[in-house]
Amino acid sequence: MTCRIRLVLALHDHQPIGNFDGVFEAAYQDSYAPFLDVLEKYPEIPVCLHTSGSLLEWIADKHPEYVDRVRMLTDRGQIEIIGGPFYEPILAGIPRHDRVGQITAYTRYLEQLFGAHVSGMWVPERVWEQGFAGDITQAGIEYTILDDFHFRNAGLNADDLHGYYTTEDEGRLLKIFPGSERLRYTIPFAEPHETIDYLRQIADQHPNAVVTFGDDGEKFGTWPGTRQHVYQNGWIYRFFDALRHNADWLKVSTMQEVVANVPPKGGIYLPDASYREMTEWALPPERQTEYFRLAHNHEHDPDWPALQRFMRGGFWRNFRVKYPESNEMYVRMLEVSRKLQELVGSTAGTEHADLISAARIELYRAQCNCSYWHGAFGGLYLPHLRNAVYHHLIAADSLLEQAAGQTSPWVRIDAGDFNLDARKEIRIASDRLAAYFAPSRGGHLYELDIRTIRHNLLATLNRRPEVYHDKVRQAGEHQHDSQGGQAVSIHDLVAFKQPDLHKKLQYDAWPRKSCVDHFLQPGLSLERFQRGEGELGDFVTGVYDSLIRRSPLHVQAKMTRNGRVGPYLIQLTKTADFDRENGGNLEFLYELENLPLNVPLHFAVEFNFAGMAAGAADRYFYDAAGRQLGQLETVQDLSAADRVGLVDEWLGLDVGLELSQPGGFWAFPIQTISQSEGGFEAVHQSCAVIPHWEFTAPPDGKWSVKITLNLDTSAAQARRLREASAVG
Repeated sequence: MTCRIRLVLALHDHQPIGNFDGVFEAAYQDSYAPFLDVLEKYPEIPVCLHTSGSLLEWIADKHPEYVDRVRMLTDRGQIEIIGGPFYEPILAGIPRHDRVGQITAYTRYLEQLFGAHVSGMWVPERVWEQGFAGDITQAGIEYTILDDFHFRNAGLNADDLHGYYTTEDEGRLLKIFPGSERLRYTIPFAEPHETIDYLRQIADQHPNAVVTFGDDGEKFGTWPGTRQHVYQNGWIYRFFDALRHNADWLKVSTMQEVVANVPPKGGIYLPDASYREMTEWALPPERQTEYFRLAHNHEHDPDWPALQRFMRGGFWRNFRVKYPESNEMYVRMLEVSRKLQELVGSTAGTEHADLISAARIELYRAQCNCSYWHGAFGGLYLPHLRNAVYHHLIAADSLLEQAAGQTSPWVRIDAGDFNLDARKEIRIASDRLAAYFAPSRGGHLYELDIRTIRHNLLATLNRRPEVYHDKVRQAGEHQHDSQGGQAVSIHDLVAFKQPDLHKKLQYDAWPRKSCVDHFLQPGLSLERFQRGEGELGDFVTGVYDSLIRRSPLHVQAKMTRNGRVGPYLIQLTKTADFDRENGGNLEFLYELENLPLNVPLHFAVEFNFAGMAAGAADRYFYDAAGRQLGQLETVQDLSAADRVGLVDEWLGLDVGLELSQPGGFWAFPIQTISQSEGGFEAVHQSCAVIPHWEFTAPPDGKWSVKITLNLDTSAAQARRLREASAVG
């Protein structure tokens, strides 16, 4: 019997930039190597293999034998190597020149590594906009995979999806395969005969059909419960045996083989979309709830199958609206990318081509998508992934400053719409740091990059409602893993990594940044402040007028607001000073005027420090006498103090806050309740440190305090010198 249907199996293996080495290794041992072991035993079953550049660079370094095995399978025609953008960015999240650059660079890398021509690519998270067709083909790619969801949104029926289509942008032609959502859920979670029966039905009705499976390779061993299910319980052997036994009518093919032997079904233009679940996650929480309610209430209606094709969720770019922290990374990335483009082709860029090349790699790594969104995975909620984005952005920015000739100590200040909110922000930059202030939003210090350790001390994350928090509340005191160890789709997993998470659900009323100005109820307790209570003023997110001053050695940003504290109108001026010769310090002078007389006042300035991990003995608070006060997840309530410090020995960072007038210090952890592959968990996001003062105004109605933020990275620098000496 001749081939009646072709099945394309495309696997996407990925680990994000910044993930822990142990996670890479565990995924390698649980998924990537075992799958190759099985594949070698079934030489007649080919697959398309996409491995993200962040993962493949790690594998090439840690397990070069895997590269040799893949090269051997590629040489014998069993693996088709699939390319894509090098470090797995969402194409909608990076500039066009970086899309083309990343795809082109990764194609070159793959062809050199495996000696195979790369014609196809994986679209990260299948986030699609029609203009990408031109970028992809400009980079030399001939075909790719999206989801059948994209095609349904374009108006196609299920019967139209058994093949591939062509699309174009400005005359550039691209072939697109629709990946089957049904197969994403049956492979590997249903018994193999269900997949075979489904394919047989299609083969009977649609001769010469093509059905494409494209999904994560981690579901073959890394997702919870799948290692036992796929390998130990033999699911993958039963599946491959079923494919072998039905080879008389079912041909397992690569995309390359399909394109060479099967004509396209026609042309199509696809709407902006991703896989179905991603479009749901992009919605605001209240719209997600409404979406799920409508779907649940109508899924058994006779017209539901027809209605469902017209029902869709949100637009991926709105993750940057849903999560302002994602936008903060995005706009910083755009700033670095623009700076790189300006230097390319310039005299300085030509003279320092090595620095430009190194900066481009750092930029590309910072564009890795996982930190920029959140769904059924930690993503944005994982501090180490956000820290990795900033690590590479700061590295790229510093390299570009060197290429531009900034080699000796320097400082500058400027204003511009750095966060794309149609209002101007202030940036103080030097050879030691980069600080960003938002006068239109409380005068907050919202980013603080420490160049020496490539760390943004304000990569914070607010606590906000998520739809899945209802599951946490409902579980209450009866939390358990309802799946009992059974392998299920990660989208259906319900598990709790810590007890009593419902008691930790809390949401923030203002951005957890620094230089956040509070006028509080006199006598307010730390416990009430932690709950967001006691605010009397309108300064927290109010608009400040701003003025900048500059000289070659010194820069200053002055922000002033006339606002209300209860019934009283007062003036607050805060001035941020930075001196080139004192590069590790930022000084903030707070001046309060027009204070009401004989009225008790309670003033506080909130700082947040991110990326300094909790739960470790080498991360701790200390007081003015140098005494350790507890680890960084502890709650602190100090009185009559003029200094408090935070140390992260692993980072080699000592952060100190010094006060010209002694006051109280509150400190407490900011923890989010989020979901990841392993279930619901509490994640330490930042340490909130709040110096506060209770006083009555002097006769002139004025009061002031100077706060010095000291950033000491000498421990990190000394460690690097020791390591360099040891290598030498």
